[in-house]
Order: sequence, then structure tokens, then C-alpha cells
Amino acid sequence: MNSIKISYNPAIDGLRAIAVLSVILFHLKIDFFRGGYLGVDIFFVISGYLITTMILVQKSKNQFSYTSFYERRIRRIIPALLLVMICCIPFAYFMMQPDDLENFGQSLISTALMSNNILLYITSGYWDLTSSFKPLLHTWSLGVEEQYYLIFPLLVSGLLYIKRVNLLSSLGFLTLLSFIFFMQIQHSNPEAAFYLLPSRFWQI
Repeated sequence: MNSIKISYNPAIDGLRAIAVLSVILFHLKIDFFRGGYLGVDIFFVISGYLITTMILVQKSKNQFSYTSFYERRIRRIIPALLLVMICCIPFAYFMMQPDDLENFGQSLISTALMSNNILLYITSGYWDLTSSFKPLLHTWSLGVEEQYYLIFPLLVSGLLYIKRVNLLSSLGFLTLLSFIFFMQIQHSNPEAAFYLLPSRFWQI
């Protein structure tokens, strides 16, 4: 099957640059960029736009393949992720205390299972002091995206299969539900609002 490519849009690269710089400057503790983690939100929006466009274009041409879709996601994500995980292991082994090393092992497993965001939600908040000692902390956003990649193609296929359902209206309704859920829990349960896919779906 021939892959369908989305035409290049320089505005997307510009948004990516803004997102990367805002996150980097935020972690350098530059006061002006205290809201720099907004860059992660921008990445979610870009990712959702590109993935949704690709799926819908291929579906409209009857050329969508789950095997091809997931193969491309694996080839794009896994090599770099494995490299980061492997590079972290020796530093963690020689520099961490036993409790921190145990937590690191849990992070390794959950990252490999595309669920480090869920582990972080269960065990701590993003801004907790102990988070500073979690070298795989940043993979939480990758976990959200990977869970989206698993669910969204199946969701679109299911909605398209139901002839009486309007795809755009259905996705708009689910997006609205996700946004309402986010607004309801952002103060009562900020960790869930930050880490979990249901409260991030409206962005992606």
C-alpha cells in the first residue's frame, strides 16, 4: 500500500519551534517562561491534527491499514525511546539510592508499556520534589499520545461503520465532553487533568 503524505506546512514547524523553546526555557527557570509547559499542549494539538488528517484522508480513499499505521508509529517512536531508556540505566544504577532505583525500574516498565503517565498519576504529582529524581518523567506525554494512537483509529472506524452517525459531529461531541471533564477536575484533581488521556483528548 502506498503511504499518503500530508503536504508540508511551514506553520507547523514554526509551532514546533515555539513549543520546544518554551519548554526548554521553562526548565531553565527563566521567569518569563513560567508557563512554558504550554509547549506540551501545542505538541498535542499538532500531533492530533496530523494524525487525524492522515487517518481521514486514507479512510476516504479506502487505503487505511492498521498494520501500516502502527508500524509507522513504532518506527518513529521506539528507536529514540529505547535509546533514552538504555542511556538512563547506568546512571540510575550507580547514582540512585535503592528507593529511587526501584521507582526508576517502575518507570522503565511503565514507559515500555506506554503508561508512564498513569504511573505518575498514581504515585505523585508532576511538581513534587521527588519528580526531580525521575529521569523518564518527560515520557508521560508520550504515554498520552501512544494511548491516543491505540484508541483513535478504532474510534474513527467504529463511527464510520455506523452509517447514521456524522463523524465530525461525533468527534466534536467527544471533544466537548473531554473539555468539560478537564474543566471539572483541573482544581479538584489536577494530577488527573494533567496526566490522563480523557482530560487531554480535547487538545489532541
